[in-house]
Parts: sequence; C-alpha cells; structure tokens
Amino acid sequence: MNIAIVCYPTFGGSGVVATELGLALARKGHQVHFITYSYPVRLDFLEMNIHFHEVHVEEYPLFHYQPYELALSSKMAYVIKTYRIDVLHVHYAIPHAYAGYMAKQMLKREGIEVPMITTLHGTDITLVGNHPTYKDAVRFSINESDIVTSVSESLKSDTLRLLGVEKDIKVIPNFINLKKPAPISPCKRAIMAAPDELIVTHISNFRKVKRVDDVVRIFNGIQQRLKAKLIMVGDGPEREIADQLCKDLGIKKKVLFLGNTSDIDKILCFTDLFLLPSASESFGLSALEAMAAGVPVISSNAGGLGEVNVQGVSGYLCDIGDVEAMAEKAIYILEDTERLATFKKNAKKAAERFDEETIIPMYEKLYMEIAN
Repeated sequence: MNIAIVCYPTFGGSGVVATELGLALARKGHQVHFITYSYPVRLDFLEMNIHFHEVHVEEYPLFHYQPYELALSSKMAYVIKTYRIDVLHVHYAIPHAYAGYMAKQMLKREGIEVPMITTLHGTDITLVGNHPTYKDAVRFSINESDIVTSVSESLKSDTLRLLGVEKDIKVIPNFINLKKPAPISPCKRAIMAAPDELIVTHISNFRKVKRVDDVVRIFNGIQQRLKAKLIMVGDGPEREIADQLCKDLGIKKKVLFLGNTSDIDKILCFTDLFLLPSASESFGLSALEAMAAGVPVISSNAGGLGEVNVQGVSGYLCDIGDVEAMAEKAIYILEDTERLATFKKNAKKAAERFDEETIIPMYEKLYMEIAN
C-alpha cells in the first residue's frame, strides 16, 4: 500500500511512534510517505520504501503567525494526488487532522477520495483539545476522520469525557521493536558512573507535566541511602529549574544532564531504574522503552501508565507528587541485587505485550478495511 503519515518530527512521543510505525510498515514492503516540516529525528536517511516530503511555510509580513495548516493541507493534497496514496494517517489531532480534512475537501473537487485515520496521542486532547479556543475544531476534526484510534484506554476515556465526540475510538497501544539489534558499541557504563554506583535515568521533553523537579527529589531520597547517579535525558522549559534544584540540594555532581539524543538504547543498557513521575501520561512510551531494555520503572499512576507499568512486577506506580513513596519503592528495588535482577527480568517480560509484531498488524488491518 501507499501510506502517507503526518506527524511532528520531534523527540516527543507522538513523533517517535509515528516514525517507528512508518519504519515498521516500510520493512513489511509498504511505501511510506512522511509529510512534515523537517526530517523526523528517529528516521534514518537511507531506508527502503521511505519517502520524505517537507512542508515549506513562506514568510509573509501580513501574517503575525505563519499559516502552517494551509501549507500542510496543500502539501498533503499534492502528495496524495501525485503518489496515489491509499491511506492518510495523521498523528495528533491539531493541526494534522484539521489540515487532513481540508486536503480531503480539496481533492474531492477533483474526484479523488482518500480515507483518513487520526491517531490521538495525549496532549492533543487533554491540553490543546480541551482548551476553549480549540475545542470545537478538535471535536470537528475527530468526527470528520474516517477512523480514530487512541494509544490507551485512558486516553479514549478522556477524549469521550472532555470532547463528547461521536466517532468510535479504537485503542491501539504504542509499541516497541523487541528484535531491534543491540547498539554496535558496547555498553559503556564506566563513562557514567563508578562500578559501585547505581544508575537512575529520566527521559522526557522537560515540560511542566513531566514534573522533573519530582525526579530530582526522588533521586535525592535514593542517593541518601544508596550510591547512585542520575542521568537526565532531554530538554525543555523545566531543565534550568531541575538544574538549580540539584544545586540547592547539593547533589549537582551526582546528576548528568545529557540534552536531547537519539542514543536512548545506549543509555538504557546501563540504567538500573527509570523514573517517570508525570502529572499526565496518555501511555508512557519512555517507560515502555525502558522496560524493553530490562529496566524497572517507578512512575506516577497517571493516565495510561497503569496499562504499561505493572504494579509490583515491572516496577511501582504511586500517587502523583508522592515523592517520598516513589523514593522508598525505588530504594526497595535497588537495595537488593537479586531483587533488582528479578524486576529487570519482569520488566522485559512485561514489555513483550507491546511488541511491534503484535501491534503493527492492527494498523494494517485498519488500512485494508478503510482502503477497500
């Protein structure tokens, strides 16, 4: 099939999932066309069956804000018509589903019909979609989609509750490629920590919803009892706040801020515990990636995290903001070598539920149904 995927090309969860979906589909022989404003960060330049179409937004002094949706819908229509796209799959309701609807209307006037699947990822509903300025447009875009999917049961419930959409929403969870080759270079743990130090990791876009200050406080509780290092991966508006908190707590030398990187596998290979105390998570892709690498997870019980992190098996879920409880559960896992090994083994096993070989066929089935 010829499949067009529209997504954000950034390090965020929706962009990562959309890119990995495209790569998996390409490996199965489908022609995959990415339409976005820059090359997706998880996409290799030399991949079979992968095509990239950049959306250019011209600068006009007339516009205070440049009309990305207009440029995007025009590019969508061009790609669909030129490459005879069978299915348009947009990730994130705004602006992608809205632009997709406009592209469909433009093509309809030329007698071209293309079905559109919209996948909801989280903040497009709980944050942007629920804002009074955008709510009606988001609801309209979802209702006008041919098929709507969400990445968790929790997000499906939130969408129905917050927006009252009429469309049926199918849950297809995020996934992980469990057969992906291990990093070519060996796991260089000694670069990050001493042999007797445990390694705790957090990965996010450092927005307020990720509660990175809680990450630092949880680690502070851990390092008071155990020798440990904290690795903070990502970047965003809360990074400076987290950095200052490390200085205030006197643990700056025990915390490494690495910024954004695509070498997640190389970092997780030497990680002992993963922290994700978010205020809201539609799924928790970073937690799944950690579990797939055999890393237990201490997380909040927000949103879809309870569908990923298995209480007492792959880690623990605690109330949002309960730093003390998260620190205690982390210490419980880390303080005993055999117990840590058991949690690592269980985490990897729990991640198998989300193997791409199970999840990708769910999307393929939808594509076949909607294109016929």
